[in-house]
Amino acid sequence: MDWNATARTTVPHVRRTLADRELTIWLVLDASASMDFGTARMEKRDLAVGAAAAVAFLTERAGNRLGAQLTGPDGIRRIPPRPGRRHLLSILYAALDRPRVEPGVPEHTLGEALHALRELPARGMIAVISDFLETGWEQPLRVAARRHQVLAVETVDPRELELPSVGLLTLVDPETGRRREVPTHSRKLRERYARAALEQRALIKQSIRRSGAAHLRLRTDRDWVRDVARHVEAQRRRGGGGAA
Repeated sequence: MDWNATARTTVPHVRRTLADRELTIWLVLDASASMDFGTARMEKRDLAVGAAAAVAFLTERAGNRLGAQLTGPDGIRRIPPRPGRRHLLSILYAALDRPRVEPGVPEHTLGEALHALRELPARGMIAVISDFLETGWEQPLRVAARRHQVLAVETVDPRELELPSVGLLTLVDPETGRRREVPTHSRKLRERYARAALEQRALIKQSIRRSGAAHLRLRTDRDWVRDVARHVEAQRRRGGGGAA
């Protein structure tokens, strides 16, 4: 019992001591409509859950606590941080059960989910898992990285980088439901698309690096487990062999 705080406020306060070696990890998962897309081994939403599981199990140890911010059409679901394997699995199950977003339905943004973490009481680690295709996340990510260790995991599908030559293709914007017929047999169109996609990804990478966050890009057509392992090993070498 914190008697000083109780006497000042006339409301019972209980002090909880958190050892310096204990770490609080937050998973921020983007569940926007653009994440419900995939043309290779999996959809980006499944890749995001896999990345969340990798972060959770790699940072799991006695005393560490795991919490989550899950965006979705029904709002931002906040799961308070707690220790233990059972709590870790409950977060992953909740991420898997996230509803899909119907086109045109207003969404709660990644920026809102990050902004809600601005009042965290202690320094910790935040893993942000998204395709970063929406706007408004740059400033909240920069604010989070000033105080916490932040890892930005970018999910990418190969069709977001280049178009195949398959004739007239109907594309649907998952955010708005708007349709457009695209003549993919045009080489010039495919080249313009590839250049624009490359510029977009370069801008995302630049914004993440400027925020001070670490950056890991995972693709739906690659062995993402191997890519995570390579990133962890690189971080450990950079940190002199310690835990990354």
